[in-house]
Amino acid sequence: MTLYDSILVPTDGSREVEQALEHAFDLAATHNATIHALYVINAAGYGGLQMEAALEGIATALHGEGEAAVNRVEQLAPANVTVETTVRKGAPSQVIVDEADTVACDLVVMGTHGRGGIDRLLLGSVTERVVRRSPVPVLTVQVEQNGAEDASERSRIALQ
Repeated sequence: MTLYDSILVPTDGSREVEQALEHAFDLAATHNATIHALYVINAAGYGGLQMEAALEGIATALHGEGEAAVNRVEQLAPANVTVETTVRKGAPSQVIVDEADTVACDLVVMGTHGRGGIDRLLLGSVTERVVRRSPVPVLTVQVEQNGAEDASERSRIALQ
């Protein structure tokens, strides 16, 4: 029996997530585990908009952004690692915790920071909430905000 069969990796599409992916891919390859890439559409931040057509357009754009983010995980994955992708709507920390239970994952791997700016100030730390509520262990990867592009380039080179 292996230690990890299923590893959940939430992604927001940022370069910083790629740093956490390197660790997840290494663990998945070592344990022959499946990576479950998850993108959460946090539509709650757009609820104040009045026009229904505008909301539909935003929902479509957000879903497209989510698909691009999980597809990026698939692109970066080494050939010996299986990746399954999911895009869901809801509160990010709650959806991540629920998904960990739904896919019966053994581990969640996520960066200490994702997107910064006003989202981070308004929403707080998704990672912290997941760590507190997750039914399975959470491996947090310290990510570099400065030079993240260089680090993601190193990750891509190391994974090829």
